Amino acid sequence: MKDLDTSTPIIRVRNLKRDFKVGSRGKDKGILRAVNDASFDVMPGETLGVVGESGSGKSTIGRMLVGLLPATGGEIELFGETITGPRGKRALAKVRHRLQFVFQDPHAAMNPRMRISDVIAEPIDIKGGWSRKDRADRVAELLELVGLSASFADRFPHEFSGGQRQRIVIARALALDPDFIVCDEAVAALDVSMQAQVINLLMDLQDRLGLSYLFIAHDLAVVRAVSTRIAVLYAGEIVELAEKRDLYEDPKHPYTQALLAAIPRPEVGVRKPPIRGEVPSILDRPAGCTLCPRCPRAFDRCKTEAPALREVAPGHRVACHLYDGD
Repeated sequence: MKDLDTSTPIIRVRNLKRDFKVGSRGKDKGILRAVNDASFDVMPGETLGVVGESGSGKSTIGRMLVGLLPATGGEIELFGETITGPRGKRALAKVRHRLQFVFQDPHAAMNPRMRISDVIAEPIDIKGGWSRKDRADRVAELLELVGLSASFADRFPHEFSGGQRQRIVIARALALDPDFIVCDEAVAALDVSMQAQVINLLMDLQDRLGLSYLFIAHDLAVVRAVSTRIAVLYAGEIVELAEKRDLYEDPKHPYTQALLAAIPRPEVGVRKPPIRGEVPSILDRPAGCTLCPRCPRAFDRCKTEAPALREVAPGHRVACHLYDGD
């Protein structure tokens, strides 16, 4: 267990933006803003869950946090180092070993021609400075840490099940003893029983190693099981951010309410969500609130003015004009 200063965020994100140019055959069709003005902190030892529809910008945020994508605007501060701006690459190099990423598809995340020992030790090899014996010992330690036998080290990825492959990818993420891991739909490709096992493993590792997670998922039940706080994304914007209990027991934003209402419940069957239509094109965002064309509670102001993310209760932030008068 790491000695953590629980009063200081390990990650600070302020007004984060990410744009993509959209076009074909040299013709520019416009700018797609995948993430728009996102702000949040991640505290030591906590799991920040991120939920939203496909295309809402969840994975884009995760990739920017670990340096896989540059930010178009805003600021990311990791462990006291600002990794955005002109000196961002140099700052990121100082803390990169403390950040890791667990991808959704473990099979695609591994080279099928590499033995598991080489897959897990890849970060060690890149960083350098390890003897052959220390490397082998570390691989064996990591395999056992994620619930696999050290004798598996000489096998190839195709010899394992999907759940075992995800454990191997997690072992690789732990190779350099990181502090923060982005889990991008880390259990989405697994069946329900394997999901539960991997979730339990992640939570156990968090307790033992003092890890912090950004846990990206579309399954609200999974997010509820693992998260400390939850951020709800819609069309690249954070529309609600709250402690887990507050979000599930008293959701404020109409979109969050619709997501929770859509969860099937055995006693009533499948509920139809109180929201219609499709997510608006983020190439042509509405002038006001992005949810306005679909929101059953929208009024005139929603059409012209985008709401700011503001605190409406202790630790509970919402971007909705319904709460501007509270």
